[in-house]
Amino acid sequence: MLRKIFLPSIFLFLTYGFWISPNFKEICAGVAIFLFGMLSLEEGFRAFSGGGLEKLLRRTTDRQWKSISLGILSTTIMQSSSLVSVITISFLSAGLLGLTAGIGIIFGANLGTTTGAWLVAGFGLKVKISAYAMPMLVFGIIFIFQKNKALKGVGYILAGLGFLFLGIHHMKEGFEAFKDNIDLTQYAVTGYPGLFLFAAIGIAATVIMQSSHATLVLIITALAAQQITYENALALSIGANVGTTITAILGAMSAEVQGKRLAGAHLIFNAVTGIIAIIFISQFMITVNWISANVGIRVDDYTLKLAVFHTLFNLTGVTVMIPFISRLANLLEKTLPAKETAKIGPKYLHMASVDFPETAVVAIRKETLYIYDNAVEIIAHGICLTKEDIFSEKDLDQVAGDSKIIEVDIEDVYEKNIKGIYSFIIAFISKATFSWEVEQSASIHWLRNANRHIVEAVKDVKHLRKNLVKFLQSDNKFIQGQYNNLRVQIATTLRELGKIRASTDEDSVVLSLDALKLSLKEDDDEMNRQVVNLIKSNKITPEMGTSLINDSSYTQNISKNLIEMGSTLLVNYDEMEISVEREISLDDDELAEVSSASV
Repeated sequence: MLRKIFLPSIFLFLTYGFWISPNFKEICAGVAIFLFGMLSLEEGFRAFSGGGLEKLLRRTTDRQWKSISLGILSTTIMQSSSLVSVITISFLSAGLLGLTAGIGIIFGANLGTTTGAWLVAGFGLKVKISAYAMPMLVFGIIFIFQKNKALKGVGYILAGLGFLFLGIHHMKEGFEAFKDNIDLTQYAVTGYPGLFLFAAIGIAATVIMQSSHATLVLIITALAAQQITYENALALSIGANVGTTITAILGAMSAEVQGKRLAGAHLIFNAVTGIIAIIFISQFMITVNWISANVGIRVDDYTLKLAVFHTLFNLTGVTVMIPFISRLANLLEKTLPAKETAKIGPKYLHMASVDFPETAVVAIRKETLYIYDNAVEIIAHGICLTKEDIFSEKDLDQVAGDSKIIEVDIEDVYEKNIKGIYSFIIAFISKATFSWEVEQSASIHWLRNANRHIVEAVKDVKHLRKNLVKFLQSDNKFIQGQYNNLRVQIATTLRELGKIRASTDEDSVVLSLDALKLSLKEDDDEMNRQVVNLIKSNKITPEMGTSLINDSSYTQNISKNLIEMGSTLLVNYDEMEISVEREISLDDDELAEVSSASV
């Protein structure tokens, strides 16, 4: 409802402004071009996020000072705190990053955005940057039309920089021409009323443009053209800092709990920083004058003084908040707890990870392991055993003989614990924009198959259970014994996969999987021989034998699907080793040959 009122109001205001002043039109065009440049710059840096950026984040967030430094460095390079925030949220959602490290990155990103003010105030307004913009746009567009992903990424970065420079040029020219018609300084307000008023305007401008960087450039160009006073410019920059948290909150409203916590940390940090800046504004101005005098900034160079102020109060905020990062994380975890729902949802996946292949692969793998853990419990209860017994050192034949019927609605538990996560994984993979030239695409393919194998195994357990429960309660000890054998076969597969998962010896993993496949083939041959003998000796009826053969087929499919899943999910191999390990593993024909040779 708010958007329906808010958006038309902006359009009406802009239309009126365009009608009364062509100079206002040029300023707005400059803002629009600048914002488009930021979008292009983000798109360019996304093209280089197929592994390197994620690896850098993962390796440089194990210490608090590293997290803050990384936030500063990455935002300085990319000139986009929003892109850094998106990557941070994706890492939090995938479980690759703790909340304290994420908060550290956001703190650093806030400090990193201050470099934009320095670039604009120190370079953008001193040089005719439109001359640099045109070549960048020309070469950038040429690169964008190339098929190579890296060249396309370079193209977007060049075009983005070109549009940024062009936008700054138009804003500067617009304000310069604007002062011939209207002097906005006549609306200046001094003292604390002006501080609060212009801080509110800065917040509103940032919410409208969805970019504190664009607001800051607008403030600097207006200040350079003497359309606003220095004091009001300081207030506007404080407002822009606070306003950027509103955009983060709006973006996090549809995010999962980790995204909301990070947005909360962002809001608290910027609100505290803004309050400190307002309370101690006089002290900050004195310090800015002292720093400016010592680094050679002219007394009347208010644009560079604004850059000093912007850096100084953000640095103060970081310094004040660093000791409280752990407490802030604890507070947010208590205030925004994970929701408990009847249906279990995805634990590690977030759509923010889609654009970052390496992060996505890790997140999908962890989510698939989560599905597998849920499936193991369903399969165990489906064959009337417990996970504790299956993964213990107990003799499985004895466990099967002593166990009782476990009541479970497999369809209902599947709907609650697996289906939702599985659907989300498939949707996530479908939205992934990776080219099949990217190395992570192979892993995505195998992980999709691993999920399918898990789901198929659960569905086959549902089909098996009907006769299994019936014959486990039969007075015929021979048919009961055969169904116990089927249970032991599935339980053995789960137990062996558990050992493989816990193993750190990668060399023996493929051999263990092959041994499991071979054992499965031998169990199937033995079951067929026993069924024939039991029917011949009239120990079971032909109808019982038919059911047993069908259910033996379900058992084989369950174990095969679990083993196929294990060959992808439970082996921690590198990308280069995938094809080699798949080549040396035995296929069905080779298994048949080995099995016949051992008879």
